[in-house]
Amino acid sequence: MEQLIQHLKHFHQLSEALQHNLERYFTKVVLPKNELLITEGSVCRQLYFLETGCLRGFYNLDGKEITHWLGFENDFVTSFHSFITQQPAVENIQLMEGCVLWAISKETLGGLFEEYNEVERLVRIAYEKYYIRLEERFVNSQFRTATERYEHLLQRAPHVVERVPLGYVASYLGISQETLSRIRGRL
Repeated sequence: MEQLIQHLKHFHQLSEALQHNLERYFTKVVLPKNELLITEGSVCRQLYFLETGCLRGFYNLDGKEITHWLGFENDFVTSFHSFITQQPAVENIQLMEGCVLWAISKETLGGLFEEYNEVERLVRIAYEKYYIRLEERFVNSQFRTATERYEHLLQRAPHVVERVPLGYVASYLGISQETLSRIRGRL
């Protein structure tokens, strides 16, 4: 919980009362590698803070898994569309390592919005970070070659290739595993 509090303080000051309530309302969740945190078709009712571990968001398309985002320590993770709209998720979230997460329900978070103005600001910042990641992914996929996408990944997040299986990295980059192997061989 201390890591979550420190992470939030990086973005905005927290009152003592809010810190106390965050400790009361967030629930620690420890899950093993390969566990599915969220499955398509279910409604996501929790927002998670990832303390340790890594996970991926993926879609099933014609029997093939398409990894569209990766999460690591200090990320807020959920199926954002499902969490916000309370509609069934179209994605799955799978743990690639054993993870320690802190969960808060949508209802509890809504109650904190009413009680503490700074919570709205913190959630807005989390949503902004998520939006920026989505836009960066879009720009990468539309305007960079496969080699440029891989080089960009190595520059911005080298830990990804150390912690994520190459098949998932290839899917995340929008290329085949064979293409990724050729690119890695040339670099």
